Amino acid sequence: MKRILLCFLTFQFFGCAELQQVVNQLPQGSVGIGNEEIARGLREALNFGIEKQVSKLTAKDGFFRNQLVKILLPDELKKVDKTLRDVGLGKLADEGLRILNRAAEDAVKEATPIFVDAVKGISFADAKQILLGSDSAATSYLEQNTRKKLYNRFNPVIKNSFKKVGADQIWSNIITKYNNLPLTNDVNPDLTDYTTKEALDGVFTMIALEEKEIRTKLSSRTTDLLRKIFALQD
Repeated sequence: MKRILLCFLTFQFFGCAELQQVVNQLPQGSVGIGNEEIARGLREALNFGIEKQVSKLTAKDGFFRNQLVKILLPDELKKVDKTLRDVGLGKLADEGLRILNRAAEDAVKEATPIFVDAVKGISFADAKQILLGSDSAATSYLEQNTRKKLYNRFNPVIKNSFKKVGADQIWSNIITKYNNLPLTNDVNPDLTDYTTKEALDGVFTMIALEEKEIRTKLSSRTTDLLRKIFALQD
């Protein structure tokens, strides 16, 4: 009888130890965390991306000096750039590239509330699946669900910024000079459309950068909600 009791106690001891080990591996405070609370955590992470990273794009040279998001010339204008440089108009070509990025910087400053509203309004159908996804899963979900709407709201802002920083006049001058050169085919690119798409790409790139920081660095989880939610994916 004593031997049976001893075996039973030994089994209980190791069973409890193993059970405790499993419990210790679970994120603390994870019990009772629902989809909506996880969604709030994801929104908070995206908002941090806007506040900490996208705001950098609004500074002078925020696009131009940032190799992650710098707007380069579209393919149809690369030949324009080369031709202008070949005929001694390199400074004009440089100014054309710089002013594209300047327009994007100005536009993002004006349009930041658009992105904040987009984050507030987004509904995460399966927040837990996104939380446990890739390092940029929440940003990708935001982009997939808001990009078309954001484009329609952002495009006129870009157009106004072109006028504000003088990009429309500079590029009109560049295109006119190029089209007047012998042996060239006329070009008439839609730079507003192109810059809008590139600026949106830049915004989502910077939001994703902050999301990755929060996912991979405990020090970047600066609120109780972020610490609680992202502990689930560690």
